[in-house]
Amino acid sequence: MMLCCSALVVALLLSQAKGFLHPSEDDSVPEEWVLLHVVQGHIGAGNYSYLRLNHDGKIILQMRSLKGDADLYVSDKTLRPSFDTYKLQSTTCGQDVVVVPGDFVRPVGIGIYGHPSHLESEFEMRVFYDQTAPQDPFDRSPYTSEDGQGQQKFPQATEEDFQEEESIFWTILIGLLKIIVEILF
Repeated sequence: MMLCCSALVVALLLSQAKGFLHPSEDDSVPEEWVLLHVVQGHIGAGNYSYLRLNHDGKIILQMRSLKGDADLYVSDKTLRPSFDTYKLQSTTCGQDVVVVPGDFVRPVGIGIYGHPSHLESEFEMRVFYDQTAPQDPFDRSPYTSEDGQGQQKFPQATEEDFQEEESIFWTILIGLLKIIVEILF
């Protein structure tokens, strides 16, 4: 009887350890999705970090808060979406997912907001292209090559597809101001 209870306790501990080492958060994505870019960053409480999406087609933004709580706001009307001006949003405490339709006007503005409940939030966003989304049948540019062969070209991600606009600028500016203040005082 004691041996049976010991085996049961060991099995329970092993299952808990497996859950700790391999979190249940499902990172699997369909095979049709192509990973274009991975963006990692930090954002202060109540602040925004802005990104720009230039890539055409149906795009899936999958953001995970590694620390704190980062929220996601998306718009094709403004490059600086916020909780007041957005078209799509995801404001969960876990994984945030937004599907940007292919008919959104490019460039698409992406706002990442650091929720005030945490002093700093750390996030990782994965950007996927959905190959299964129907293409415009009248748009022949992605299908014809220079020699006229009907070859499909798959989208290529470049560094220009995603670029942080002001976050880097403000970081550099604040750093320079700190240096000037140290020199003067």
